[in-house]
Amino acid sequence: MTRSVRPLRPGLIRPPLPVVAPVPIPETRLTPQPAKAVPITPARTPAAVLDTGWEKRIRSGNIAPDMSIDLHGHNLAGAHVRLNQALAAAIARDVRVLLVVTGKPPKASSHRDSSRRGAIRGEIGHWLETSPYADRIASVRIAHPRHGGDGAIYLILRRKK
Repeated sequence: MTRSVRPLRPGLIRPPLPVVAPVPIPETRLTPQPAKAVPITPARTPAAVLDTGWEKRIRSGNIAPDMSIDLHGHNLAGAHVRLNQALAAAIARDVRVLLVVTGKPPKASSHRDSSRRGAIRGEIGHWLETSPYADRIASVRIAHPRHGGDGAIYLILRRKK
């Protein structure tokens, strides 16, 4: 039967029809997609707010530290260990105000030996946030000039409940 079929225009050859690619079917999942990763925050960080009585006492210098620790002169690893030991001792003694002497922060205009100056001061915030005693720290404040000023901080500890 095909022998009887002849093209109408024998000189004209039609181009082949384009091959259509199959449309991809979106994959359906039976299980829900996992939730996006949320950064883990520490259980509790030292609070920034104290009542007005505490604020006035700190500003006027009418605060007496119950215990103090001097970290300047230590290397970073030694200072970190010593800070955690002091926090443990302060909590055991039910201390309310701990004075931590860190040394002066780096001067902005000081280029000479600036990598060593203020290293403990730069790390102490991180150490306190990640400390096992972070939940017992109510606030961290720069000390009054009579207790060391910029070179020291007060740690106000929470009372036992």
